Amino acid sequence: MRKTLLLGLTLASAVALSTFAVAGPAGGEGGWHGGHGHHGGQFMALKKLDLTDAQRASIKQIVQASFAQNKTQRTALRQQRSAFESMTPDQVGYTATASRLAQAEGAATQVRVQQQATIRAQIYAVLTAPQKAQLATMKAQQDARRQQWQQLRAQQKAAAGTTPQAAQ
Repeated sequence: MRKTLLLGLTLASAVALSTFAVAGPAGGEGGWHGGHGHHGGQFMALKKLDLTDAQRASIKQIVQASFAQNKTQRTALRQQRSAFESMTPDQVGYTATASRLAQAEGAATQVRVQQQATIRAQIYAVLTAPQKAQLATMKAQQDARRQQWQQLRAQQKAAAGTTPQAAQ
């Protein structure tokens, strides 16, 4: 259970930090959320929109301001995780520390989702009408690719279920 909790906390950290990676390298595919949801994935599609220098500067300022605004909360959450990870299940206060961490993680997730929506709206306001249309097209293409992948995966699972090895 502890490994699962630690993995969950690590993944939550990675997701929380991915919001702020706009200045990363060019690339990525898909709609608003970009390629595969890796760091910066949410904004990778913006790199394909032929942004002006002014738009890039505005977006960078939006993201940097958001990042700076939540630095204290991220630091506090990191300290809580560290305190929990340093404990063993037989220590006094282990359950209470886990509960406090869970509440802090929940609050951080709520703030992160709201902040991502705010950032997304602010960035969307910077885009021109043709860029917004291009973004919608890229999102539709990404959704179609995801649906094809899911269908292929379902077919592969169904085929694997009928093999002799599956019966063993």
